[in-house]
Amino acid sequence: MYYIVDSPKPFAEAAADLQAAVIRHGFGVLHVHDLGATLRSKGIAFAEQCQVFEVCNPVQAASVLATDMRLNMALPCRISVYTEKGRTRIGLIRPVPMLATLSTDVDLAEIAAEVETKVIRMVDEAK
Repeated sequence: MYYIVDSPKPFAEAAADLQAAVIRHGFGVLHVHDLGATLRSKGIAFAEQCQVFEVCNPVQAASVLATDMRLNMALPCRISVYTEKGRTRIGLIRPVPMLATLSTDVDLAEIAAEVETKVIRMVDEAK
């Protein structure tokens, strides 16, 4: 269900490299949630770093929504760059198994497979 890789890079470098890989693959970064900073700003002692990138390919997103508008709740794709016990990691919830729990539509499964292939490439390039 998850695709997670370790990176030898520092957190900030891996995050920057992920952003560049997303753009190279024809996706856009809609927003980056800095969960670590948000938690710390609320007074929570959170030592790890964690940025969640919301990424989207508009053509594929439009195809998903045209088939089943309810799937707007599963969009956009999220890729996280985070630290865990001193290691930098990059990961995502794989679109194919996630979508399979929400729909049995064959066309949507094909779109999910295309998206999954691309987001895994992005992660692998950024690591």
